[in-house]
Amino acid sequence: MTDPLASVWAAIDADPDYVTTLTQELVRIPSVNPKFEQGEGLNREADVQSLIDSRLTEIGFATESFETFPGRPNVIGNMAGSEDRSMILCGHIDVVPVGNRGNWKVDPFGAEIIDGKLYGRGAVDMKSGVAACIAAAHFIKKAGITLEGRLSLHSVIDEEAGGFGAMDVVARGHLAKSAIIAEPTWGMVQPAEGGLEWVRVTIIGRSGHAGMRYNDIFPQPHVPGRVTPAINAIELANRFLSALRDFEANRCRNNYHPLCPPGLSTINPGVIHGGVGIGADGLPLIRSNPAMTPDRVVIDLDYKFLPNETSAEIRKEFEDFVHHFAQTDPWMRDNPPTVQWELGGLHFAPMDTPIDHPLVQSLIAHHTGLEGVAPKVRGFDAVTDAAHYAGKGVQSVIYGPSGDGFHGDNEYVDVASLLRATKVIAAAVLDTCGVK
Repeated sequence: MTDPLASVWAAIDADPDYVTTLTQELVRIPSVNPKFEQGEGLNREADVQSLIDSRLTEIGFATESFETFPGRPNVIGNMAGSEDRSMILCGHIDVVPVGNRGNWKVDPFGAEIIDGKLYGRGAVDMKSGVAACIAAAHFIKKAGITLEGRLSLHSVIDEEAGGFGAMDVVARGHLAKSAIIAEPTWGMVQPAEGGLEWVRVTIIGRSGHAGMRYNDIFPQPHVPGRVTPAINAIELANRFLSALRDFEANRCRNNYHPLCPPGLSTINPGVIHGGVGIGADGLPLIRSNPAMTPDRVVIDLDYKFLPNETSAEIRKEFEDFVHHFAQTDPWMRDNPPTVQWELGGLHFAPMDTPIDHPLVQSLIAHHTGLEGVAPKVRGFDAVTDAAHYAGKGVQSVIYGPSGDGFHGDNEYVDVASLLRATKVIAAAVLDTCGVK
């Protein structure tokens, strides 16, 4: 009997242009996430998904499409099989804006191949990863192999703006036992990823006239008729940020995960608004009059935590910190800062798939077989759609091609790495789903 893996890899070697051509076709359809930039011909996610739907149908997947946002569909393909050995291959098709086109040496949507590099916005992040997943299924089918387990392919939107496409997919119950998210990993196998919360802290002061600031900060006798002192929320926020820096440093020193760089659990103050009053959007109403003592400061934080921490744990820890900070000031004891989690609906669960999980070991073994050296196994520094699958109990791993320029100029995917990723992903599918 012919070895299934040898048959699939031979089919890939016989037609290496399949995955590169598909990547080119995907890159040449601009699919800039409209939350970042809108323009004529720029936001063609639906056209990309139509192409992917047709490729999946050709392979033999049963497909369905549904919109997370108007005109922005996800595509799901399913190849029937047992649930015990079910598997998802996932990638996103939205891309970030091109930026300054003058800095590009090629057409950002031309998908030119120069010296073994395929250039274009989304080439490595991550249309090549999507193409590798489709190609893996294509060559398994071309080799005449029938899988025992269900194989699903998820082509999702909106990862660049928080992963709401993948959130929608898993909320609709499109799950499996395991998943590969084919983000670029530069030859690494990445079974871990820290969690991420966006959290808003609102600090409350008391407004007043800036001309009376002496009455607010300089000791005054409490005589009848004294104007009630204002309390500057920006100055309270300054103290809060100083305390937060110490809290963050203690977290970074005392937290550890073997696959993550030291200090990954950071808390970034990303956006701050100060002013007077509060609007329906949760932000100060008046933000342009320095003659008014501000009574509101809103601070939005990007709060990372480790793969072996839980959202419930870090939320309690942070809320306890805010509470104890407020106890240091008589005003804040009675008017404590408020904490709002999942700002903008954003929440990334942690992923911590064991290194000895069969999918992780399969990726390591087949990458090693192709490259002659074992890949590094480490955690992913940022966050991906893997979080949304892991949060629903899907044992997930990130593995994909290599390149450079993602979110920057002259983005490209290395073609050799794309072929390697296709082979390794196909091998992992055979191991995970099994062959009838």
